[in-house]
Amino acid sequence: MATTDQTGSSPVATITPDAPAAEHKKLKGGVLGMSGVVFTVLATAAPITAMTGNVPIAIGYGSGTGTPAGFIFATAVLVIFTIGYSAMARHITATGAFYGFITRGLGRVAGLASGLMATLAYVVFEASLIGIFASFFKTDVENFGGPHLSWIVYGLVGIALIAGLGYFDISLSGKVLAIFLVAEVLILLLMGGGVLFHGGGPDGLVAGALNPGKAFTAVAGGSSAIGLFFAFWSWVGFETTAVYGEESRNPTKIIPRATLIVVVALGLLYTFISWMTIAGNGVHQSVAIAQGSTGNPFDLFFGVTQKFVGTWAKDLYLILTVTGSFACALAFHNSASRYLYALGREGLHKAVAPLGRTHDKHKSPHVASIVQSVITLVITLYFFLFQAPSKAAPDVAYYYQFGLLAIMGTMAILIVQAICSISVVWYFHVGKRHPETRTWWRTLVAPLAGAAGMGYVVYLLFTHLSFAAGAASDSPVYTITPYLVIGIGVVGAIIALVLRATDRGRYELIGSTVLAESHER
Repeated sequence: MATTDQTGSSPVATITPDAPAAEHKKLKGGVLGMSGVVFTVLATAAPITAMTGNVPIAIGYGSGTGTPAGFIFATAVLVIFTIGYSAMARHITATGAFYGFITRGLGRVAGLASGLMATLAYVVFEASLIGIFASFFKTDVENFGGPHLSWIVYGLVGIALIAGLGYFDISLSGKVLAIFLVAEVLILLLMGGGVLFHGGGPDGLVAGALNPGKAFTAVAGGSSAIGLFFAFWSWVGFETTAVYGEESRNPTKIIPRATLIVVVALGLLYTFISWMTIAGNGVHQSVAIAQGSTGNPFDLFFGVTQKFVGTWAKDLYLILTVTGSFACALAFHNSASRYLYALGREGLHKAVAPLGRTHDKHKSPHVASIVQSVITLVITLYFFLFQAPSKAAPDVAYYYQFGLLAIMGTMAILIVQAICSISVVWYFHVGKRHPETRTWWRTLVAPLAGAAGMGYVVYLLFTHLSFAAGAASDSPVYTITPYLVIGIGVVGAIIALVLRATDRGRYELIGSTVLAESHER
């Protein structure tokens, strides 16, 4: 079947459920329901990792006790973005979500450029999470009296386990993610509930932390931009709902609803937990602990958990930081594999075509999964072999591998999200698609507002990049980050333009592998 590219008159091939020639390249459909998609994507956001890893930085060097307000602001921006994103998801089902959406909205050049940037983001996110997983694992083993081993041992264990799970049916990964997710959310709520039940710490419940205006204030020597950036970074992964559309049972209904559920659920959870963390520690003590003045910044959570719930809960929290970061890395592995798979399936070049294969039995993107595992292994070995620790950043796995790759991936994904918002407007209003569902709020105002919000955060990140990297700014990875992110987008655009001029057939394959558009079903 073919559709017309809304940015031109050339046809766009579309894989539909009744296309036998494409059957061997399709993922296994109908294996994820609403709960499966929600659990998988919530695990990608990794609440316990987001809270434990990001909140100390936001409080200590960003908005201070206004950090919960930063999460409120981020929730509002992301809900607005989701309105437009979901409007498109109601009509398009594509494994390479942003790639397919932007190609349908803005055309193939923007589609391939954005697709490569999104792929870069998800590829490095797994390696980033392997870094914090290894750091948490090493700390826990030593705290519980185990041997003092190098972090690379734990990193390699994580990579191997994820490679095995990623090779098989997505439903297996979903079951593992669901178990870990429920456990980490329960321990966070237990900690927050304990603080709330006792009326807070030395300064009470600190209701002023919820004042939205405080999101734009900063602690002494800090920057509100850092607080907002780490608030938005805590959500990265929520948009991957659309990545699982091809494997869900009713994608045009499940994906839009699941996306909104994930955004709102995370917003409520993050705001409540960060608020209770400040209330439990006290206003001044929260900032002091977060800045490391009194010891480990993670004690923001460990200390209040032990004080308001018990030592057993603190020990459980320590264990769940390991399982939570593992679940997050696994979820990003699944997302990255499906982006690589989407690029390979279209056959733009014979070198990447094998990425588009699926396993005969499991119908998983097993080749893309293996390639993603190898890339993560290479990145991890680079940091282990070539990145020396510094006095200010002694933990290479946490400060360098986790921190720097998180910045790189978040920069790329925020740019792509802003472009995606613009593509929604183009798809509905310039391309004149689906006039029966084209409303000024859902398909025009909300996407434009979402693009403005994302663009603002990207601006904050670029102008405060060295501050965000902190002690890890001495790394070559920090130096190349903005050039790599922008450069890979430029490379994608150049490839598309060259194909348009030299090989029209392959050019028309860009972003064409969409399961279906609703009006064609």
